[in-house]
Amino acid sequence: MIGRIAGRLEYRGPDHVLIDVRGVGYIVHVSDRTLAAMPAAGEAVALWTELVVREDLLQLFGFPTLAEKEWHRLLTTVQGVGAKAAMAILGTLGAEGTGRAVALGDARAIQAAPGVGPKLASRVVLELKGRAAAVMALGAQGAAAPALDEVVEAGGGAPPPRPAPARAGFAADALSALVNLGYAQGDAAAAVAQAAGEAPAEDTAALIRRALRLLAPRA
Repeated sequence: MIGRIAGRLEYRGPDHVLIDVRGVGYIVHVSDRTLAAMPAAGEAVALWTELVVREDLLQLFGFPTLAEKEWHRLLTTVQGVGAKAAMAILGTLGAEGTGRAVALGDARAIQAAPGVGPKLASRVVLELKGRAAAVMALGAQGAAAPALDEVVEAGGGAPPPRPAPARAGFAADALSALVNLGYAQGDAAAAVAQAAGEAPAEDTAALIRRALRLLAPRA
């Protein structure tokens, strides 16, 4: 299974890109958010990927970070959420926004994605809330951005990716610190998600302080 792909961007479609890897073109389906962040044609590009196999179709989906790839995988485990619906959620909210919505039980945010109704949005947050912390922790593991042309099989020893955007790393580090202080993973994830939503520019230390205030017992 293809787990990661890097090459040159040949063209953009309405919901996919074509990446040339040493003369072989791979069609990779991406979210609107990822598509908007793609470089110009001819430039180097890399994505983490997930291969979806059906009886009559093979589709390769691409993601800029491991966290987003994992959210896509988890979203598709929810009954009624297919690969395209998962991409719509991620395209609307991004990996951070999806994690924040799930951790806080914010079904209304999930419902903002095209084609996602209130019942499905509620099912998503209900089924995935307990798994948000593990995906948030991936924020520190970063974005796929190698310069060499390559296709890497899942589990096949990919070279290390570049560092993640600092904001995702701050949230992951804050979550780890709170869990190490003895807070339950789910409670810590919800507090960090809320803190990051209230003050997205804050660093790890500031997020921890804000999250601790949210976790403090109410008088």
